[in-house]
Amino acid sequence: MAAETTRIERVEHPFVPLRYERPEPTAQLAASRGFLERLSRRRTVRTFSSEPVPLELVQNAIAAAGTAPSGAHQQPWTFVVVTDPELKRQLRAAAEEEERRNYDGRMSEEWLRALAPLGTDAVKSHLEDAPYVIVVLEQVYGVGENGAKVKHYYARESVGIAVGLLLAGLHEAGLVALTHTPSPMGFIRELLGRPANERPFCVIPVGFPAEGTTVPDLERKPLAEIMVLT
Repeated sequence: MAAETTRIERVEHPFVPLRYERPEPTAQLAASRGFLERLSRRRTVRTFSSEPVPLELVQNAIAAAGTAPSGAHQQPWTFVVVTDPELKRQLRAAAEEEERRNYDGRMSEEWLRALAPLGTDAVKSHLEDAPYVIVVLEQVYGVGENGAKVKHYYARESVGIAVGLLLAGLHEAGLVALTHTPSPMGFIRELLGRPANERPFCVIPVGFPAEGTTVPDLERKPLAEIMVLT
């Protein structure tokens, strides 16, 4: 006897009209060029001023990140904004402990050579100096009624897209940031008291650059090297 096939009954979900106003071509091109020009000035910064930053600038950037597409529209992200000096101190201490182990033996020589032009080391003063530290967490699964696990689809890819929008939003707000991924990152969830379904994705200090900040003299790949038109 053939095995029975279980089918999910199709449920009609409501749709609403798309809110879209097609721009005038000249204005459209100008906006596109302007956005590219502004983002071309975005740089990763490792030295931050302790000068206060209006919270709304960070909130707006996170809200923009929350508009990112996600698998099955499950929005599997949490953004924890750390402002407490003592908690930032603890984050730095734990991150530096892991980074010292990395630079003192975990990282291969090839990896260290790749990092050399960036001038990185185990000292992570940005985790204390920046007025805000955004910890991005991936919800590896959801939590439904009675604590039941809800499978998430393409969670890591979804969070990656959201982080890209977050960085663009912070830059548009006139702020600088750093994507920091201490490895391993398990200590972050424990330190922040986050639930078991959340996994640290990256840590992003945010603020204004410190006076005299310098950045590596790097070049981005030109369009011809990263785009293929077929």
